[in-house]
Amino acid sequence: MENDEPKGYKTASWKRVSHDGHQFNGAEIKFRSNKTGRIKYIFKGVVFILIAAVSGGVSAAYLIDYKYSTYPISYGTNNPSLMEQNNTPTADIPKNSITKVAETVGPTVVGISNKNETFFGERTSGSGSGIIFAPNGYIVTNYHVIEGAEKVTVKLVSSNKTFDAKYIGGDINRDIAVIKIDAKGLPVAKFGDSNKVKVGDVSVAIGNPLGDEFAGSVTAGIISAVNRKIKVQDPTTGRITNYTVFQTDAAINPGNSGGALCNEAGEIIGINSLKLGASSNVEGMGFAITINEAKTVVDKIMKGDKAAVTTNNGSTVNSGETNIPPVKMGIAVSNAVPEQKNGIKGAYVEEVDPNLGASMAGIRPSDIITEVDKVKITSGDDLMQALKSHKPGDIINCNVWRNGRTIQFKVALSENK
Repeated sequence: MENDEPKGYKTASWKRVSHDGHQFNGAEIKFRSNKTGRIKYIFKGVVFILIAAVSGGVSAAYLIDYKYSTYPISYGTNNPSLMEQNNTPTADIPKNSITKVAETVGPTVVGISNKNETFFGERTSGSGSGIIFAPNGYIVTNYHVIEGAEKVTVKLVSSNKTFDAKYIGGDINRDIAVIKIDAKGLPVAKFGDSNKVKVGDVSVAIGNPLGDEFAGSVTAGIISAVNRKIKVQDPTTGRITNYTVFQTDAAINPGNSGGALCNEAGEIIGINSLKLGASSNVEGMGFAITINEAKTVVDKIMKGDKAAVTTNNGSTVNSGETNIPPVKMGIAVSNAVPEQKNGIKGAYVEEVDPNLGASMAGIRPSDIITEVDKVKITSGDDLMQALKSHKPGDIINCNVWRNGRTIQFKVALSENK
C-alpha cells in the first residue's frame, strides 16, 4: 500500500469473513495520530504564555511609571544601592502634632539642679525641670525640686548654658515655685486653660528624666482623668499634701518634675509633678498640677507676694541668703527616714571626715544626730540651723542614736572655709 496518507494519519485495512470461510470485500479506516495533536496543543500553550508574560510586563511598567512618576525617589536603573543612598533625597515626612509641640515647647523647658555644700565640696542632691514663662529669665517649677537647696543651677536645653538661679517665691502646699536666672531674650512657653482639658485629649510631657543626660525628653499619651484628688506623703518629712491634678499615661519619671505637660496646640496645661511607679507596681499613671492652679501662685509671686513659703521644720527656703553655717563638724548628712530608721528622726550621718571633730569624737556613718545642745534635731536642715549660732573652736554636745540606744558625744567645731 502506498504511503500517500495525509500527515498525521494512518490507514488500517480489514476484511469480513463469513462463518463458512468465504471472504467478502474489505474496507479501510484512517486513524489520526495523537502524537502530532499533542505537539500542536503544547506549542499553542507556550505561545499563549509568552504573549501573556510580555503583555503583563508592559502593563506593569506602564502602571509603575504612571503611579510613581510624581515621587521624588527614582525607581529606575539609576536607583542607588544602599551604600550610595547617603546623598539621595528622601520623601519629606509631614510633621505631626507631637513633632510641632516638641519643636515649640522643647526650648522653653530647662534642667534644674539642687545643690548643697558639704565638707567634701558642692554636691548635687536632686534634679528636676522647669518652664520659662518670661523672656528675662523667670522660670516656674515644682517647689520640691528646689526645696532645701543652698544653690540652684539652671541649664538651658537650647544652648547648654548653665546659670545660677535666685529663688523668687513659691507655695509649698501647691508645690509651685518661681526662680530666676540672669538672662534675656529667652524662648517663652504659652500657658493654656486647664479648664478646657477633657479626658482623651492628647498630652505631651517634656522634661529631663534622670537629669541632664536625658534633657529634653518627649513622651506622649492621653489625659486619663481630670480633677483627680490625691494625697502624697513626703517620705523624708512625713508631710501630707493634697493635690488636684491631671492624670496622664504619658511617661513621667524622676527628673520630669517641674516640666511641661502640653496639649496638641503646644500650650502648657499642667506642670508634671508626681508619678506612681515601681514602688506601687503601677505603670502609665503620671500626674501634673493643672496650669490654672499654678498660674494663681505664679501671679501672686510676680506681684510681690512670696506666699509665705516655709519648709516643714519652719525654716524659710533659701532666697539669696547663704544657708551655710560658719562652722562644720566634718560630716555629710541627710534626713533620716523614720520608716527606715526604726521611727527615729534626725540628721542621718552619711560620711565622716577622719581629720575633723565628729570623727575624733567617735561619730560614725549611719549614726543619727537627734539633739545638739538640748535642741531637738529632726532633719539635716535643723542641724545646719543649730550650727549657725556657733563659732570655730566651740564644743557642742550631741545626742546620737546608734543601734537602738542614744550615745552622747562632745564635738569640736572647725571653721567652714
